[in-house]
Amino acid sequence: MLIAGNWKMNKTASETVEFCSALRRRIGGIAEEVDVAVFPPFTSLAAAVRLLATTEIAVGAQNVHWATEGAFTGEISAPMLRELGVYAVIVGHSERRQLFGETDETVVRRAAAALEAGLFVIACVGELEEERDCGDTDAVLRRQVSALTEDDRLVVAYEPCWAIGTGRTATPDQAR
Repeated sequence: MLIAGNWKMNKTASETVEFCSALRRRIGGIAEEVDVAVFPPFTSLAAAVRLLATTEIAVGAQNVHWATEGAFTGEISAPMLRELGVYAVIVGHSERRQLFGETDETVVRRAAAALEAGLFVIACVGELEEERDCGDTDAVLRRQVSALTEDDRLVVAYEPCWAIGTGRTATPDQAR
């Protein structure tokens, strides 16, 4: 089982120090029974890595670019994350798809670059409300998942776009 917390654009570096210190105390031996990961904003990654380095709690980044270097303002490469001590990345988050125009193709490229660099990847997949209402959920999910490379370090997270911020949730049957 994996428990992953995406902090989105929350917590400064000093707030991360406080949070990770408390997390270490509260999680204790749980992280030995289940996989636990936190995904702070980029500015808090170093603090989280430093504080959680001697624990079973993994630190991941919320995004990664497919290129190892270049003129990609605001992006970060997998080698940069690895050097920092980051263990995993999230790719394809619905907010990245909806707000920043990410596509299945760019998600696949990001995932491949992260895997090649030795990072674990959580690849988010999910349908829009219109796609669900039209009965296209299975086709959308198959398209998104089939584009990804099979790898033991890849976790697919079902994140129905229609449920984010709406108070609605997918049923266990829908998630299966």
